[in-house]
Amino acid sequence: MIFASFFKALGQIGDPRFRKVLFLGVGLTLALLIAAYAGVLWLIQVAVGDSTTLPLLGEVTWLGDLLSGASFLLMIVLSVFLMVPVASAITSMFLDTVAQAVEDRHYPHLPPASIVPFGEALRDTINFLGVIIGANIVALFLYALFTPFALFIFWGLNGYLLGMEYFQLVAMRRVGRAGAKTLRKKHRLTIWAAGVLMAMPLSIPLVNLLIPIVGAATFTHIFHATQARRVGPSG
Repeated sequence: MIFASFFKALGQIGDPRFRKVLFLGVGLTLALLIAAYAGVLWLIQVAVGDSTTLPLLGEVTWLGDLLSGASFLLMIVLSVFLMVPVASAITSMFLDTVAQAVEDRHYPHLPPASIVPFGEALRDTINFLGVIIGANIVALFLYALFTPFALFIFWGLNGYLLGMEYFQLVAMRRVGRAGAKTLRKKHRLTIWAAGVLMAMPLSIPLVNLLIPIVGAATFTHIFHATQARRVGPSG
């Protein structure tokens, strides 16, 4: 089920609606990271000003420049780890477009899906963004403590988060929030395994930016496969 769904998703990667969501997700992610860095620079300026007084050194004017340079390097390092998770969270706002493109092509017999209100989608995105950023920041300490297993920790953590979130968002369109949670618990191992498959390419630059789109499409197929199994051949 997992690999069949994955390859179906790859086969549709050229869909114009997939590209639209990709550009929106990456563009908004870059804007968010730039805004966050601008906010850090503003805080440094407010805290330090044009000059400040240090013990033993007296008044100095270079502390702000030093902190700004250090914050820039820190932002670059954090961006390496957070770019894809943040893009994944933001892309989830536009998941309905990806799921609808998949259903139009592969499941045209289905009735129209329920549209998640923008406010609800925004709330879910903010919650997911907080969870995924927090989890990946905590994971930095785990990487340092268990260096030989860092890659496996990265795959397992992000696979779990991405799998559970994307399946939930896809399933909500068809069975509602409560029904999606029930299905997510029932198929937890399958969802986690599929999420790990999505997380593995996250280590590959540029390719990793496609993962939110491919993941959303893959979990749309997985959801419909679980529904088909539940209904059975007789319908």
